[in-house]
This record gives sequence, structure tokens and C-alpha cells, in this order.
Amino acid sequence: MSLTMKILIGMIAGVIVGVVCNAVGNSFINETIVAGFLGMIGTMFVNALKMLVVPLVVFSLICGVTGIGDIKVLGRVGGKSFALYIMTTAIAIAIAITIAIVVAPGAGFTMDGVDTSGITAKEAPTVWEVFANIVPTNPINAFAQGEMLQIIFYVIIVGIAALMLGERSKPFVEACEYMNELMMKIVGIVMAAAPYGVFALIAKTFTQQGIELFIPVIAYVATLTGALFLHLFVTLMLLLKLLSGLSPRTFMQKMRPAQIFAFSTASSNATIPVTLRAVTERLGANNSVASFTVPFGATINMDGTAIMQGVATVFLANVYGVDLGLGGYLTVIAMAVLASIGTAGVPGVGLVMLTMVLTQVGLPIEGIALILGVDRLMDMIRTAVNITGDAVVTMIVAKTENQIDMAVFENPNAGMDEESLDIDPAAEQRLKGAAEGHPHAQPAE
Repeated sequence: MSLTMKILIGMIAGVIVGVVCNAVGNSFINETIVAGFLGMIGTMFVNALKMLVVPLVVFSLICGVTGIGDIKVLGRVGGKSFALYIMTTAIAIAIAITIAIVVAPGAGFTMDGVDTSGITAKEAPTVWEVFANIVPTNPINAFAQGEMLQIIFYVIIVGIAALMLGERSKPFVEACEYMNELMMKIVGIVMAAAPYGVFALIAKTFTQQGIELFIPVIAYVATLTGALFLHLFVTLMLLLKLLSGLSPRTFMQKMRPAQIFAFSTASSNATIPVTLRAVTERLGANNSVASFTVPFGATINMDGTAIMQGVATVFLANVYGVDLGLGGYLTVIAMAVLASIGTAGVPGVGLVMLTMVLTQVGLPIEGIALILGVDRLMDMIRTAVNITGDAVVTMIVAKTENQIDMAVFENPNAGMDEESLDIDPAAEQRLKGAAEGHPHAQPAE
């Protein structure tokens, strides 16, 4: 059975177990087994994915920059990526606002009985602050905090400096290439546990959420889900076909495992190793492009989050009886695009960004309490949309730069080989001998 099928089975089993546990309501099962044991397994799995992100981005991006070998080409790749990410985010929120205006979720809804305590607004950064903060004052601190934009900026500078040193950088580049391969092998080790991690995450989420949370805000959930699916299956696939000529069906089939990971973890950053592997090994994008566009997109490309902000803003405007007008909607679009650039791809960040948007258009941030209960499940869907947008832009840029292996893209079995976790005893002995200063040591009989 393929790993993808195992992960799908884990996700479906998690949904079933979660719904049943929520319906039964047994405190021992819900608190000890699900929240306790399965919560531990899920947290360990997500932590293992996050553990890979920074070193994988660092070594992969250095290999990508030195692999391109031309600073002008690197600038072109960066410019295309940035323009496409901003464009898709703007399109996403415009679609969301249009659909929400037509459906009008929240009309006639009241705030009676809703707990609005504990919700505070976050001040929106200026465009100057967003770009100024890309340059790290302390690279080590940026690595420790996982500040992806700062890490990308610093690593690109290191890669450019390595290019400038020419032949003297060859040992450094070879070491980075080895480390990149080593990190991808660790990705394979973590992926072996994926079905169990996905099962634990999904089971815990559905046990804690329950179906009854959706009933009061069913119009909001339906509108948001519809807008997300429209952007995923129509807008992004049209852009992929028009700008690259690649098959959307093949793309979606090969991206399915990464989408499941994104749905399970609700974190674009945690899904970076899986997304990077999918676009390079399954879809054929060259690492020189993907190593830049994937972590860059996980940070600034938040199509799904932007859609949530558009629908949520219209929903709350209807609840409070506020007419935002054209100026208000344009403000929402601008704020969502700006906030997406400077906000990390971690679970729950959408609500933080939403407080900025609501403050700018004069809506009470207490209204977030209405959608707080269903946000986790909605976050899972929009994260899958986010990483799909990252992959679409990666493929478009790779195709326009002639950095895509079409044989890999068209091969349905490309990248499907199960990761070998076996250790060759002979190689193990040779490595032991090398470590002891005897590179020609023979394997034990």
C-alpha cells in the first residue's frame, strides 16, 4: 500500500473516531486517550515536521542559489514569485468578498449569549515596517524563532557571497548539497510516521470541535468553504493552465499528500518539507526554483487566509448592520494582502490578521467570538489552499524559467518509491571504520 493511501486511511479513520468520541462524550476517552495520548502523538508529529523546516530551507536554498549561478536569474525568479503571490492573494480575497456579498451570511444574526471576552486587536504593520523587518538584526535569533522571511533573506545573501568567491566555495557548496540530501532523508524518516500522526491530529480535532458548533454559523461556514473550493479548483487551476500549460489534473493528483498534511497540521510552515518534496520529486520542478518559492510562499502567500478574512468581514458587517461600501471592501483587500506578507504561516494566525482588518474598517473585534469555535476546522481547509497556491506559483515560475523536468511531471509514478529506512551492514561497518581513522576497514564476518 502506498504512503498516500495510508495517510488517506489515517485521515478518514481520524474523522470517524473523532466524531464518534465527540458524540459519546465519555470524559476518560476524550480527556485521557484522545486529548492526552493522541494529542501527544499529534504534537510530536507536528514538532518533527517543524524540526526539519529551518535546516531544510537553509541548505536547500543555498543549493538553489548556487545552482542558478546567476544573480540576475535569481532576481527574476524572486520578482515573478512575489508578483504571482500578491496577485493570487488579491484575487482570492476579491472572490471571497464577491461571494459573501451575494450570499450575505450573518444577515439577521444576533450576538446574544456569545462570550466576547479575551479578544484583543493586533495593530496592523505599515508597509515600510513589513519590508524593513525582512532584514534580520540577528540571524541566529531569526533561525531560532523561525522567522522565515528573515531566514530567506540571510541565506540568499550567503548564497550570493558564495557565488562571488567562485572556486573557493566548492567545498562549502558540496557540504550543503550533502546536508540537503541528509535533510531529505530525515523527511523520509518522519514521513514513515505520517499515517499515525495524521490520524492522531484529525481524531483530536474532531473530538474537541463537534458538529454542533457549526449550526449557529452554518451560513458563514458554507460561504467560506465554497469560496475556498472555488479558488482552489477554479482560480488556481486556471492560472496554472494559462500561465504554464501544465495539466491541472496531474498537478492535483500529485499534490494530494501535501494537501492532506496541510489539512492535518493547519500550518503552512510545518508543511514546507512535504510541499518541497512534492514539487521537486513528484512534479519535476528544479530545486533551484522550488527551494526559494516554497518557503517564500509559505510566508507571504495566504490565499486561504485572505478568503477567510473577506468572508468573515462581510459576515460580521451583516451581523452588526454596517455598510462597508466600496472603500471599505478595497481597504479589506489591501489590508489582507499587506498582513499576509508580514505574518507567519502557523495555526490560528488568520484570526490575528482578522483583528487588523476589522480594526481598519471600524468593525468591533468582539465579533470574532462568533467564528472562534469553527476556526480550527476552517483553518485546516484554508491551509490546504495556501500550500496549493505555493505549488502552483512554483510550477509556473519553474516552467517559465525552463526549470522543470516534464518527464517527471508526466510520470504518474515519479517520486512514489517508498523511502528505504534500512541500513546496509557493510556500509555501516565502513562508516564506523572511517570514523575510527580506518577508512578501509572491512565489514565484520
